[in-house]
Amino acid sequence: MSMSEVKLFTGNANIALAQNISDAIGIPLGKAKVSTFCDGEISVNIEESVRGKDVFVVQPTCPPANDNLMELLILIDAFRRASAGRVTAVIPYYGYARQDRKAKARDPITAKLVADILTSAGADRILTMDLHATQIQGFFNIPVDHLLGVPILARYFIKKYMENIVVVSPDLGSVTRARNFANLLDTSIAIIDKRRPHTNEAEVMNIIGDIKDKNVILIDDIVDTAGTMVQGANALKELGARDVYACCTHPVLSGPAIKRIQNSVIKELVVTDTIPLSKGKMISKIKVMSVAPIFAEAIRRIYKNISVSKLFD
Repeated sequence: MSMSEVKLFTGNANIALAQNISDAIGIPLGKAKVSTFCDGEISVNIEESVRGKDVFVVQPTCPPANDNLMELLILIDAFRRASAGRVTAVIPYYGYARQDRKAKARDPITAKLVADILTSAGADRILTMDLHATQIQGFFNIPVDHLLGVPILARYFIKKYMENIVVVSPDLGSVTRARNFANLLDTSIAIIDKRRPHTNEAEVMNIIGDIKDKNVILIDDIVDTAGTMVQGANALKELGARDVYACCTHPVLSGPAIKRIQNSVIKELVVTDTIPLSKGKMISKIKVMSVAPIFAEAIRRIYKNISVSKLFD
């Protein structure tokens, strides 16, 4: 079965990743112009026919999150009105995922709101990676294919042939991710027990597990301001860890993140390209792994109605 009925498009959020997916799957990027009017309104013009086609639009909702989300919504609407057969929103990084519950009275559940808006815009399917909370899949009333970044990150450390490793979860909520990562490396885990007095602030309380004289790998799904990651790394070093590495799927890296990482005890921070890094963020400590091959294979499987979950068996 050929891929002749597939059309691959992108907004402006991560053109490099979309091009890499295009190269990996062997389908050229579709012709679409996404620009803005003078007042900031987003303009979309689809410059080729998509009638009856299986359309995949690549657009992470990374910073600027609101602009990129609106681009995605308008693209989906344009494809739907152009009589596309099916529209799949390929969202490598799903923004607003951290607002997945009511943490206190009168909080919105914005992750659910975004899911509703994407569905209302006309998306038939969602393809994403490492949702901050896996239950977000249940916020949608359409199919969601959830890819995992852990195998890609683990591959980097397997190739380094490191010894005496322990994988560290930065908090109790990331234990499952750390356990899966440790299983791929055939090693044990430790846990940082901390409390968070304010948003983007964390205070390390205790380390659960043996990290003394070991090479430790901190793993998380998102690194935003890097406060949690750097504070955890410092605590691990003070308690006797040998070298401290870190990895995450989504390098948001906002505010003081780059400065913190550069001045920290972290030897390397391994990330993926779900979010594009500007030149100012490409410091020597940061290593980038591409998710393009796995997204390309997932798109091929979705089109051919083959199981996507088998990718991780």
